[in-house]
Amino acid sequence: MKQPLIGIVPLVDAARESYWMLPGYMRGVEQAGGVPVMLPLTDDAAVLQKLADSCDGLLLTGGQDVSPALYGAEPTPQCGKTCPERDRMEAPLLDRMLAQDKPVLGICRGIQFLNVHLGGTLYQDLPTEHPSGVNHHQQHPYDAPVHAVTLTPGSPLQQLLGQQTLAVNSLHHQAIRALAPGLAAMAVSEDGLVEAVCLPGKKFVWAVQWHPEFSFAVNENSRKIFRQFVASC
Repeated sequence: MKQPLIGIVPLVDAARESYWMLPGYMRGVEQAGGVPVMLPLTDDAAVLQKLADSCDGLLLTGGQDVSPALYGAEPTPQCGKTCPERDRMEAPLLDRMLAQDKPVLGICRGIQFLNVHLGGTLYQDLPTEHPSGVNHHQQHPYDAPVHAVTLTPGSPLQQLLGQQTLAVNSLHHQAIRALAPGLAAMAVSEDGLVEAVCLPGKKFVWAVQWHPEFSFAVNENSRKIFRQFVASC
């Protein structure tokens, strides 16, 4: 079987004028049978088209907050640092992947960007806009589950995992507020946040708010998500 080439959006460190990668994204794809490659940070249309044509799948990584301007909001004082370069890269690259019906997996910022790009909105800061007793910003170790989500019955994720609830790790302060038209919720947290989505009608467009790149080494459900993504590629 062909090993699919999976493009991974780079993480960006503006202070060091660099972009980089957490090994868990790479290793999660590798153990699932894919070949991961970190993409260049660019908004050049010709380059993005070449990347979309060359890659069999796309992984949207975590990172800085999505710019509130993308969903028509003013930034609140609690909104974190944004990364305009990633926003400018991911929008056209995602469009090209969707147009070619190539698989996309979003993680953390990835679910947030997918939702915003398709017309949804975000909570800019959960502690101030959606306070609850659920731990959405855990400390080390990051592979340990800290809260539960309820899987939507009959959803692709529920069918894959074969269970009704799932214990997940969590490291975020933004989340989906209004779900984008066309997206379907696949998991909801104990305090009512949409934590996993899919785009019906596409081969594979999934996104999760938790972090399988941290937990796949110790968690079979995280490995299943990576395997399903890579197999779809």
